[in-house]
This record gives sequence, C-alpha cells and structure tokens, in this order.
Amino acid sequence: MEIRSLTEAAPDRRPPAVNEDLVLTGPDFAVVLDGASPPRVRVDSGCRHTVAWLVMRLATELATPLLTHSSAPLTDLLAGAITAVRASHAGTCDVANPDSPSSTVAMVRFGPDHVEHLVLADSPVVMRSPEGRITVHSDDRIDLLPDRSLETVRRLRNQPGGFWVASTEPKAAYEAVVGTTDRADVEAIALLTDGASRYTERYGHSWEELLDVLSSEGPRRLVERVRAHDAAATTSGKQYDDASVVLLQGP
Repeated sequence: MEIRSLTEAAPDRRPPAVNEDLVLTGPDFAVVLDGASPPRVRVDSGCRHTVAWLVMRLATELATPLLTHSSAPLTDLLAGAITAVRASHAGTCDVANPDSPSSTVAMVRFGPDHVEHLVLADSPVVMRSPEGRITVHSDDRIDLLPDRSLETVRRLRNQPGGFWVASTEPKAAYEAVVGTTDRADVEAIALLTDGASRYTERYGHSWEELLDVLSSEGPRRLVERVRAHDAAATTSGKQYDDASVVLLQGP
C-alpha cells in the first residue's frame, strides 16, 4: 500500500508553525487528529495543557494497539486512549470542565478482507472504489447545532443531542461514525482535517476532484489549492486552518 501524507500549520498561526493537527500512519492503519483551537476570547479550559499536547497524547495512546495489531474495535481503542489521557492529567487539571482541550478523530484500519473506519467530529474519510464510486464517511453533528455561540457549544459538547469529540469523556468514542467496507471495493482512501476538506465543503469542488488532485498531484498540491482559496476568501469564519491529509492507495 502506498501512503502519502502532509500536515501543515495555518500560515497565520501565532507563534508560527504551531500545528494542532497530527498524522499517524502504519503498515495497515492511518489516523488524523485535529485539535480544537480555543476561540480568540479567553476561555477557562480548566487545563494547564495545550491543545497540541492533547493531540500528541491521544496519538501516543493509539499508536501502541494499532502497531501491535490489536483486534479490539476502533471504538474501544479510542475509548482506551481517551481514558489514559484523562488519567494522565486528572491530578493537575479540571477534567470535568466542558471546555477542556479536544480533538476530532479519523481512523482507518485494514484487515485481510475489509477496511474499518471511524470518524468523530468534522474530519471526514473519503473512499473511492475501483469503478470510481465515491463514499464519504462524515460526522456533521456540529453543523446541526442551533448556533455556534460559546454557551451553546459548551452546553452541547459531548452531550446527547449535541456533538462529540475526543476530550475527557471515553463514552464519546462510542458515538463515533463507524463502519466496514470490503477491501475489494476500495481503491483509494483520503483522511482529511477540515482545513483540507474545505476544498470541497467550503469552496465547492467535488469529492471526485479532490481525490483526483490527491491521486495525481499529491497532498501538497491539494493544500496549495486550498491555501489559494483561503487567501482569496471573503466569507465569514476562520480564514486559514491547519491542514492535514493522508492518501492510501493500492493493494
């Protein structure tokens, strides 16, 4: 299997080069994490650690079972990672605070005959079949919130009827979008943070075009195209974002 990946901090980040995304790949798996940046107004997270710290610790806890070929469901692996990270800073931080650092999660794992996927929050997994059929596995619950005010997001984060992220609640893992696909039905897979998937979700290009760019020109070219759109954007919302992509192709 060929694996190509890229992760890049938003060009307007201060301090420069601080990237709250993380990519983790191995012989039969890929993981993309996207840490949730706090809003510009001061929010008391109850945690002494940064979002990048949380992302790194989650990746560390996921790496061992994935690399040792654990047969546990992906939901169990993620729940175990969240539990371990929570325990590692429960003595110094208020892990009951709903504004504690958090992250999206996108994972795929290859078995002999199938491919498993897990998506938690807005980092989609996009699959293309040998016949060119596109399937998007996504979690749009944050888009269904009544508004994006601090109060609403805080009240509905990791709550029934709201949206779910990897933070301090292991039960969030079991709210992820999960499934399996026959391996023979998969020719290419892309895992993307929303800083890269905005090529389609914000800027209107098709998923087919996104995968074509990735397959023919690679992750760097996709992110370059996104940055060009970002620079010219006049819409509201975050102009730039960290962008991460993993492309998996071949047998």
